[in-house]
Amino acid sequence: MIEYSERNIRAWSMLGPSGVFGTFACEFAEADKEFVALTSDLCYFSGLNRFNTAYPDRFFNVGIAEQNMVGIAAGMAKEGMNVFASTYATFASTRVLDQVKLNMGYMNLPVKLVGLTSGFSAGILGATHMSLEDIAIMRSIPNIVLLSPADCTETMKALMAAGNMKSPVYIRMSGASRSPVVYKGNYNFQVGKAVQLREGKDIAIIATGTMVSQAVKVSEMLEEQNIFSDVFDFHTIKPIDKDTILSASNKKLIITIEEHSKIGGLGSAIAEVLAPEANRPRQLIISTEDSYPHAATYEALIKRSGLSVVQICETILNFIKEKC
Repeated sequence: MIEYSERNIRAWSMLGPSGVFGTFACEFAEADKEFVALTSDLCYFSGLNRFNTAYPDRFFNVGIAEQNMVGIAAGMAKEGMNVFASTYATFASTRVLDQVKLNMGYMNLPVKLVGLTSGFSAGILGATHMSLEDIAIMRSIPNIVLLSPADCTETMKALMAAGNMKSPVYIRMSGASRSPVVYKGNYNFQVGKAVQLREGKDIAIIATGTMVSQAVKVSEMLEEQNIFSDVFDFHTIKPIDKDTILSASNKKLIITIEEHSKIGGLGSAIAEVLAPEANRPRQLIISTEDSYPHAATYEALIKRSGLSVVQICETILNFIKEKC
């Protein structure tokens, strides 16, 4: 049984999402005898070294063959196994797209696909390893649940929830080791239901993945300017929490923040919910541009994209001054 203690949460933050996945695999496999883990030559980077040692007959490294991995995972799921398959998010959403569409979407087989190092997490390797399109791609495929946890505590929650689901799931793992902590203790995680982190009367800030911790800090900075904001963690992109979006539409402005392209991501998903509403508020989408950045460190890429706390705050203040 996973314990959401201060010590564990601190350790998970140090490990980063991949390390949390490895911890989850060992814990979940003990209780679920049908649990198996697959990877495409990423045993170490998937955090599965300890799982491989403990459960060598339930670990499968298919090599650099991501498309085959999803096909194998689908066959295992068809036979009743609880399958988690892991690779870089950029490969999970593009290189493997045909298999994801047919085996996970069309056939509705409950493969749990873990997309490692989404966003800019592997940006030092260049555009080929940046995953800025995966939300847009995955949420367009029927039947697939899309989870995008805010920190390592929520990563554990999301993995646990996925392990107990009978539907195909894509888990978008963003951030790296020494990940900022959003959740410092246990809390209620429900697939399809956003978590409200702060309350304010003026605007609503909706974020996902790594940008949730940024959103909280931005809200605190805006408060110094007498702008008070709701802050929501949308850990589930699909199914989207329509009720929370509509309840936030009484604010004068809804802001979405994401480490993803502005095309087809969280901002687009929320705009689709608001579009039919007669009295919808203005919406500001803060995200990456429709381009391929050059290789750089994570911190440099965040700043280049205008996603640092100070930059986000300035963007919001300028928008309010000009448009609201």
